[in-house]
Amino acid sequence: MTCFGIDTGTRTLREADHLAHEVAARLRLPERAVVCTHLIRSGEPHVAVSLAVPPGFGGLWNELTRYAEHGTAGVAGGTGRSGRPELAEAAAAAACEHEAGSGGRAVVFSGSALLTGTLPVSDVLTRTAITRVVSIGGPVPGDDDLLDTRDHVRPEWRDGELVLAVTSIHSGRFAPFEVPNPTPCCADHA
Repeated sequence: MTCFGIDTGTRTLREADHLAHEVAARLRLPERAVVCTHLIRSGEPHVAVSLAVPPGFGGLWNELTRYAEHGTAGVAGGTGRSGRPELAEAAAAAACEHEAGSGGRAVVFSGSALLTGTLPVSDVLTRTAITRVVSIGGPVPGDDDLLDTRDHVRPEWRDGELVLAVTSIHSGRFAPFEVPNPTPCCADHA
């Protein structure tokens, strides 16, 4: 896979998810492509996007540099960088993290469109790029247990594999640990 990064300075995961879907649609990425978000902690904290495509998926660099044309974004791929230098640097960091399989939250990946409703854990593992499902503070999900996707499944790269963190919601039923519309931590203090 060949990795690239795009950084438009998005402030939230929701904005970055939207950018990830926009990039996948605009570039007509193949099924095996993976588009991830990455928290950028240097400078002003924000979220960048990375994508990995099969070798030979041509013309991508020219399409990506269009994001950087007006100086509002940075892109990186291989040794090339374009756009605002600080955003191009963060885009390169996101691409490197993705390429190493050491970080990134997958938004678009093989089988991601199938993850709606409630599915057996075995289907998640056999029909998508997710290779492992782990439970946060609860029982380990078995193949026959059910995953209530909440239509929001965001596995993360860990040691070169896509791992989905889940939480137990009922005996034999799990849900992704990341909720689709989290309440800001200080919402109840306003």
